[in-house]
Amino acid sequence: MDINEPMINEEIRDREVRLIGADGEQLGIMPTKDALDKAEQAGLDLVKIVPNAQPPVCKLMDYDKHRFEQSKRERDLRKNQRIVTLKEVQLSATIEENDVQTKFKNAVKFLQDGDKVKVSIRFRGRQITHADIGMKIMQDFASRIQEYGSIERRPLLEGRHMIMILAPKAEKKSFAEKSQKRKEIQAAGEPAEESAQPAGKEPKPQPTKKVRRESENMI
Repeated sequence: MDINEPMINEEIRDREVRLIGADGEQLGIMPTKDALDKAEQAGLDLVKIVPNAQPPVCKLMDYDKHRFEQSKRERDLRKNQRIVTLKEVQLSATIEENDVQTKFKNAVKFLQDGDKVKVSIRFRGRQITHADIGMKIMQDFASRIQEYGSIERRPLLEGRHMIMILAPKAEKKSFAEKSQKRKEIQAAGEPAEESAQPAGKEPKPQPTKKVRRESENMI
């Protein structure tokens, strides 16, 4: 038996249990044999849900259905969780334009999938004395991809490697979407009195209030 699975039916060896009905009703403490009889009569399973209680707490349920629903909830939860991974794109100090285009397409795909991208350049031999060339390549790559990602970590030289981290760009709403949202908010905030005014009738003029000045009280 799986240690993570609860004891059910004849696996329960306790002398007595506290029983809960399928609808959550408290049925009280009774011998385990009586609880098993109730489960059999209802066509359900006797499942030990709180094994460390005194006496243990058991519940009447369709255990196969319960396990299926629990498995489905776990699958849905995993499906809705987005795990961000770090992908890598390797450039070089002597990279050609066609190779840059290929690396660019790969990086765009990673970013659109929601992953971060590590852009690296490895300097070979005396190339390390011209790290400024690598910096220009990094800056050019970042400017090309700015529509899809933003720089999370600026290019830094670590030994013979220059590394830059790109993160997916947060999705932004278009101007039309923002404008529509503002209109909805304004419509929701309009006073109701205007709509309640009968058509064809002008609103009655409100009497002006006389403001008593302090000088009037002093006369």
